[in-house]
Amino acid sequence: MFSGYEILFWVLISLFGLIGLLEFYLMLDHKGLPNFKFTGMICGAVLLAGSFYYFSKIGPAHSYDFEVAVLLFFLLTVFGRQMFARLRHDEPLQTMAYTLFGLLYVLWLFNFITKIVYLTPRSNTGQLTGQFYVLFLIAVTKFADMGAYLTGSVVGRHLMVPHISGKKTWEGFFGAIVFALLCSLGLFKLMPGHLSALNWTHTTILGVLLGLGAVLGDLAESII
Repeated sequence: MFSGYEILFWVLISLFGLIGLLEFYLMLDHKGLPNFKFTGMICGAVLLAGSFYYFSKIGPAHSYDFEVAVLLFFLLTVFGRQMFARLRHDEPLQTMAYTLFGLLYVLWLFNFITKIVYLTPRSNTGQLTGQFYVLFLIAVTKFADMGAYLTGSVVGRHLMVPHISGKKTWEGFFGAIVFALLCSLGLFKLMPGHLSALNWTHTTILGVLLGLGAVLGDLAESII
């Protein structure tokens, strides 16, 4: 993924993104919640393919128009699917809402990885350079998860939001922040050339924010 080959990057991102979206829709099916699974998957594939083409050929500078077009495509496609459904669901609004929520929460947010990889200029040989920032994002987030788990398991005593999760503790929260910060600073120390758009201030702030984001993401998953 971090070798600079764009097709490989797109295949991996598409694979992981569509698997995540399918898992979300299957979870809805398991709970008996209505959704247009196949329509959502088709919309997701269009988003991933369109993003790759747009960012690789045009660049991220004018991505706003593309994002608006994609969101409108999602909305109109799901509405059209509901209008021409053979069997009208008892709760059409919920069906459309669940389908759109999966596209936005899972795939649209996940697709920011594509934006990140095209955020920085290419090298002199024309290869991508943004993949190292994706590596930075993934590593710091995973270290936050490890920090939360290890710290919470060893010294966790005070629950954060027991009505959402009975396992998340404040000790684990601070452990996530510390681990994420250490990973952020460590990666910048190890490969400053590949993360040249950042500095020590950036990596410190990003370490804290990504650690916080990892914890909030876990809580959001617990809600769902």
